[in-house]
Amino acid sequence: MLLWLLLLILTPRREQSGVAPKAVLLLDPPWSTAFKGEKVTLTCRISHSPARRDTFWYRDEKFWRTQHNAIQIRESGNYQCRTRGSSLSDAVHVEFSHDSLILQASHPVFEGDNVTLRCQGKENEKAREKVYYKDGKQLPNSYNLDFITVNSVSRDNSKYHCTATCTILSIVSIKRNSKPLNIQVQELFLHPVLRVSSSTPIEGSPMTLICETQLSPQRPEVQLQFSFFRDSQTLGSGWSTSPELQIPAMWTEDSGSYWCETETVTHNINKRSLTSQIRVQRVPVSNVNLEIQPTGGQLIEGENMVLICSIAQGSGTVTFSWHKEGRVRSLGRKTQRSLLAELHVLMVKESDAGRYYCAADNVHGPILSRWIQVTVRIPVSHPILTFRAPRVQALVGDLLELHCESLRGSPPILYRFYHEDVTLGNSSATSGGGASFNLSLTAEHSGNYSCDADNGLGAQHSHGVSLRVTVPVSRPILTLRAPGAQAVVGDVLELHCESLRGSFPILYWFYHEDDTLGKSSAHSGGGASFNLSLTTEHSGNYSCEADNGLGAQRSEVVTFSVTGTSRNRTGLTTAGVTGLVLSILSLAAAAAALLHYARAQRKPGGLSATGTSSHSPSECQEPSSSRPSRIDLQEPTHSKPLAPVELEPMYSNVNPEDSNLIYSHIWSIQHTKENSANCPTMHQEHKELTVLYSELKKKYPDDSAGEARSRSRAHEDDEENYENMPRVLLASDH
Repeated sequence: MLLWLLLLILTPRREQSGVAPKAVLLLDPPWSTAFKGEKVTLTCRISHSPARRDTFWYRDEKFWRTQHNAIQIRESGNYQCRTRGSSLSDAVHVEFSHDSLILQASHPVFEGDNVTLRCQGKENEKAREKVYYKDGKQLPNSYNLDFITVNSVSRDNSKYHCTATCTILSIVSIKRNSKPLNIQVQELFLHPVLRVSSSTPIEGSPMTLICETQLSPQRPEVQLQFSFFRDSQTLGSGWSTSPELQIPAMWTEDSGSYWCETETVTHNINKRSLTSQIRVQRVPVSNVNLEIQPTGGQLIEGENMVLICSIAQGSGTVTFSWHKEGRVRSLGRKTQRSLLAELHVLMVKESDAGRYYCAADNVHGPILSRWIQVTVRIPVSHPILTFRAPRVQALVGDLLELHCESLRGSPPILYRFYHEDVTLGNSSATSGGGASFNLSLTAEHSGNYSCDADNGLGAQHSHGVSLRVTVPVSRPILTLRAPGAQAVVGDVLELHCESLRGSFPILYWFYHEDDTLGKSSAHSGGGASFNLSLTTEHSGNYSCEADNGLGAQRSEVVTFSVTGTSRNRTGLTTAGVTGLVLSILSLAAAAAALLHYARAQRKPGGLSATGTSSHSPSECQEPSSSRPSRIDLQEPTHSKPLAPVELEPMYSNVNPEDSNLIYSHIWSIQHTKENSANCPTMHQEHKELTVLYSELKKKYPDDSAGEARSRSRAHEDDEENYENMPRVLLASDH
């Protein structure tokens, strides 16, 4: 029994060293103060899980009993618990009061928490007009409330109490005061402890600082942040969620007092560790090394070069210097407390090529690095593209030389040639002078040209150069556009001239019988036109010419004729002579009959001696679609009427040489299939078509004035008032 008690006493101390997790004690109901006679249940937990094994209970820091993880208590005291797998929990004071009015505080409460206070009277007394106080001062906004919340409490010794008016047996009212209450605020996290990797680090060596603490297992969600200090100077970047700080190198001036601080991210709880003294020891310089960037010492002219001199060991103030072979004075010198130093050489030139070294000294004598070779290459400059052609204006078929040249650059240089970003070809130059590319020009070679040069150090592109390949005009085509099929005086004739090929602008010339009519310029496709108001003199040959400065081309000749009378006068003349035509139809029919008779006498089976046809009266005319048909002038005696036939209009000149003849006409009858069906023998017997002629003679007045009228004047008037006219098909013709 004594051995068992000894184990119980020693075990908590061993487990409080941090090896085992701390047990947690909870209350149900969650109030640390209760009325005498009430019961409170205590539960022992590990983190958020109930203790599964036997639980050891302590009262007023003494072992009390062994029981399961939950027990009920009725007596005041400081209670603790633990299990075989945990350390001793924090003490919780539970008070059972005989008073009629008590102030209760929620449990558990941690630093920075908001705590709920409740002013409670006994069941047989009704408490009202409750007021809450802290350290004797009334809390604001706390009158006549059953509950009140105190924000962000801390582990201080503040005393809280409440007052209320209690009614006894619903008759007597007594004002009562509760006993002072010291809220049991538990630590949210332990005070931090600073751990260092070495209290006497060697100068130049790294060191690690660790700020150790432990968060309450009941509040694992709380986030902490850490900060490290040396002699009131903040180290690193300040506050960080990492409890570690890595110092790459420690120097003699880094010696001093160090500590760390831990706080919640809400900044309401902050705790500081004890200080630790650190002394840094100095080390001589050793293993000096020179490094060149870009790596390898291969530089391009215009780049920046960095000479990095470093030491493997050495502390304190180190002087670095840089040197180039062939130069007496150093390139540069820096004194600093560091394991390396840099010298920047801006915009290196070809003369910067050579061998370099550096030296380091911390009062023990300079230590030299090994030699490093540096080479400098020259990148190509922007190339210049030029054209070399046989003439100023490039023509289709010319041989064009594209010449690309970079005036600076380490050879070999590869030149590429482009037309509208399409690669034409490439050529390499192993020395100065650039490279060329030849091109036989076509019309498609107009556009923008460029080239680029590349010697492996970055390609450079030239400016674009425009080339316009001029195409000579092709032979133009002349087109005449009139309002109708037959052009007459007064019509507007459009002469359209177009070359299907040729560079713009194109100048078009229009000619009539080699006389220039006019000109028009075209700046795009479609040719050009020239309008002409027609007169009788405009009949003849027309042509046009196209020229864009590379040689003119002439079109083929187009013949054109103009009728003498305008369209308006033709209508008036037709209306005037229509009456005359009707009046002479009888005379025209008689003349045609005589002609038909004369022609029939010359043919076998033709007209008889009496002027009648050799066919029976029921026969009719045979139609013809290719030439004028003959017509029988004899009165039709067949029983069925002839089908209407369409006359093929024929034309004759108005007013021939005989000035006495003012009108003449020629027409024929075209046979239809119906006529041929009624006349089965016509096609065989009447192979020649009958042609009808009619004339109208001019009648002069009887007076001498009419006799004396000039024939030439009458001839001009006749030509002015008459024109060619088609014959009108009349009902009597059928």
